[in-house]
Amino acid sequence: MADKGSGKLVVSTPSDTEIVLTRTFAAPAAVVFEAWTTPEHVRNWWGLRNSQMVVCEIDLRVGGRWRYVTRESDGTEVAFNGEYQEIDAPTRIVNTEVFEMFPDNGSLITNTFEERDGQTTLTQTCVYESREVRDMVIESGMEDGADQSMDRLEEVIQTMRTRA
Repeated sequence: MADKGSGKLVVSTPSDTEIVLTRTFAAPAAVVFEAWTTPEHVRNWWGLRNSQMVVCEIDLRVGGRWRYVTRESDGTEVAFNGEYQEIDAPTRIVNTEVFEMFPDNGSLITNTFEERDGQTTLTQTCVYESREVRDMVIESGMEDGADQSMDRLEEVIQTMRTRA
């Protein structure tokens, strides 16, 4: 049985083609943004707790590409990639995302990092080409996987703040 996340992640479906994930972190936006975009940090939070990141490539510029590959406990490799469309550090990133197992069902992801009183709310809006694709993503277990990743991201952020 997979580890469950903390449940601090809020997931909603405001339209037939969207999934919105929201999580608040006790850190300034610049710290959350750095943890979100720097390979040395991403390697420590992307994916399930029992997975190992084997590829973490980030070319953080408009037109730059990213690719993450994890190896799951059963040896299966899971890969995602995309292209950065817009970057406004430390408040916004827009990128495409493709799950390489289903390369024809990509999405457009808008990440916003809104800081208020030393806390940052990360909102990730994922837009899919159809309700069927959106529902396939939901049924894949993405909510639990995202929750675990966000818990791990919080741990990385806490470590970054401790070192600062």
